[in-house]
Amino acid sequence: MKNINKTIRKAVTICLAGSFFLISIDSIAQRRVGGGGGGVHRPSGGAQTRPSVNRPNNQSRPAVNRPATTRPGSNGSGTKVTRPANNSNTKISNRTNNSNRNSNNNIRNSGNRNTNISGNTRNVDRSRDITINNNRNTVVRRNTVVYARPPYVYGGYRYHAYNPYYFHPYRPFYYGPVWHPWGFFVATLAVTAIVVSVESTQYHYDQGVWYAPSSGGYTAVPAPVGGTVNNIPSGAQTVNTGTVNNYYYGGTYYEKDGSTYKVVPPTAGTIVDNLPEGGEEVTIGDVKYVKFGETYYQPVKVDGKDKYEVVLVEQDK
Repeated sequence: MKNINKTIRKAVTICLAGSFFLISIDSIAQRRVGGGGGGVHRPSGGAQTRPSVNRPNNQSRPAVNRPATTRPGSNGSGTKVTRPANNSNTKISNRTNNSNRNSNNNIRNSGNRNTNISGNTRNVDRSRDITINNNRNTVVRRNTVVYARPPYVYGGYRYHAYNPYYFHPYRPFYYGPVWHPWGFFVATLAVTAIVVSVESTQYHYDQGVWYAPSSGGYTAVPAPVGGTVNNIPSGAQTVNTGTVNNYYYGGTYYEKDGSTYKVVPPTAGTIVDNLPEGGEEVTIGDVKYVKFGETYYQPVKVDGKDKYEVVLVEQDK
C-alpha cells in the first residue's frame, strides 16, 4: 500500500514539474517574441488576428503602375471612352482658345461697321450707327435783300437772319433708303450712278447723293459746287433765294442751267422745310443753330410750320 502511494505521489510531482516547465518555456517564448516587435496572439475564443507589421519611417510603399482605365460608352455598344489625364487643363485651354476666337471675331465684326471716316470734326448719328464727316466748308452766298433785323452778336461774330429765332429740336428728315448722309460708306454703287468730273476730280452721282472713291468702295460727300447733272430727284423742294429759284434736296442746292442742274452754294436767307442727317446742333450764346460743314441754319417758324433759314455769318468789326 505504501508503495502505491509513493508511486502516485511521484507521478503527480512529475506532472506538476512538467506543466511548470512548459508554462515557463511558453512565457519566455512570448516575451522574446514581444520584444522583437511582433507576435501571434491567440485569444481564448480561438479566433486568430493577423500579426501587425511595423515598417521603418523612411520606408515608402512601392509605386503600382496601373494601365489607363476606360469605360464602356453610354450607348452600350461596347465603345470605350478614355478620359485624358489632363482633362482639367484641356478645359481651361479650350476656354482660353474660345475666348481668343470670340475676341478676334468681335474685332473683325467691329471693322465691318461704317465708322472709320476721316476728318477733324465728326458727328455720330446714333440712330443708324454711322459716323458723319462734318469737316467740309460750304460757302454761303450773300443775299441782295437788306436785312431789316439786327444780327445776333456773340463771340466776335454776327449772325444775320430775316426771320426771328424760334427754337425747335433738330429732327433729321428721312429722304428714303437710297439717300445717304455725308460720310456713309458703300462697297459698290448702283448701275444708275454716273461719273461727274469737277475741277479734275471724279465724283459719282446717284439719285441725289454724291460719292467720292475711297479705300474699298465709295463715301458719300458734300455735293461739289459746279457739279452738273441732267436730272435731280423728283422730291426736290423749290426754294426762292430772293433773285432766282433753287432746287433743294438732301442738303444740296441746284440751279437750273439750260437743260441741266448745277450745284450751287446756299444763299443766305433761304428757307428750307427739312434738314437731313449729318447736321450738328451747336449752341452759340443763347441760340441753338444746326450746322452743316460751315453752313449755319437757324430754327424759325414760317406760316405756323417749323423750318430752317440759312444764316449769314460775318466777323464782327
